[in-house]
Amino acid sequence: MKYRLLAAGAVAATMGATSASADCGEVSITQMDWASARVVTAVAEFLMAQGYGCDVNVVPSSTVPALTSLAETGEPDILTEVWANSTPAYEGLLADGKLVELTHVLSDGGIEGWWIPQYLAESNPELTTWEGIMANPAAVGGKFHDCPSGWACDIINNNNLKAAGAEAGGLERFQHGSGETLQTSIAAAYADEAPWFGYYWAPTAVLGKYPMVQVEVPAYDAEAHTCNGSSDCATPGFSAYPVAKVVTAVSGTFAEEEPEVTELLRNLAFTNSQMGEILAWRLDNNASDEEAAVYFLTNYKDVWGSWLNDEAKGKLAAILN
Repeated sequence: MKYRLLAAGAVAATMGATSASADCGEVSITQMDWASARVVTAVAEFLMAQGYGCDVNVVPSSTVPALTSLAETGEPDILTEVWANSTPAYEGLLADGKLVELTHVLSDGGIEGWWIPQYLAESNPELTTWEGIMANPAAVGGKFHDCPSGWACDIINNNNLKAAGAEAGGLERFQHGSGETLQTSIAAAYADEAPWFGYYWAPTAVLGKYPMVQVEVPAYDAEAHTCNGSSDCATPGFSAYPVAKVVTAVSGTFAEEEPEVTELLRNLAFTNSQMGEILAWRLDNNASDEEAAVYFLTNYKDVWGSWLNDEAKGKLAAILN
């Protein structure tokens, strides 16, 4: 209730700021269609409106449509949480000056990997390596919990498991029918402190709520990983996932016209631990994006306070204290 009331006040205050004279004018910002990106946008929207007097227009989108729009029209001004490694058009827009990269908004990068619960790592530390699991697959339940069919990780994990000889070593691949059942399997394991081993990614509410330890596998090999991404890969190789580059970027025009707001966005970044904790709170409280933003603004003042210039700090002094 506390955060719902604060969120309502924050939204009302933001609306008041955006309807008034705007120091920085009109600003358009993406609201990508996944949880962490929506939190980033909600936080940025509040700070831009309250601290910098911007008239903020939030544009629901996803990565490819947003980049296409920016290439063709120069808008939206701000793209939050672009997973650049998986977006071929991104580098070309940078080279053309249509897009300016500001920051790694997820400072640790996007993490994909194979995990065991923290309690299992503490009781059986040898299971934090692939060799340790293969020496005793029963200790992780004899099963690899995999992502659903149709996801990119489905093909990559299957080829990795083939390359590693998992089935011959006594480890069964168990493919979940949906992301929800994969998530539920982790929650169920935690409820009973049962063995669990499988694929997941961060930052997510699940890894924010249920501490997991990443299992050490062979280092990332670009050639092997590329082959593993194809269902026709003839010679799979065992390779870790690369760390994904996750950025905030703005149009070249916006960077020139709004240097103060650009500098704010250049500073705006979350560690995976911070974002995971926010998303876990959001999940547990069935909270909105705005409520999650208020939770962050309330509990991480020492983090976001350093993002602001002196004038914005003055405007936001009441909630910084």
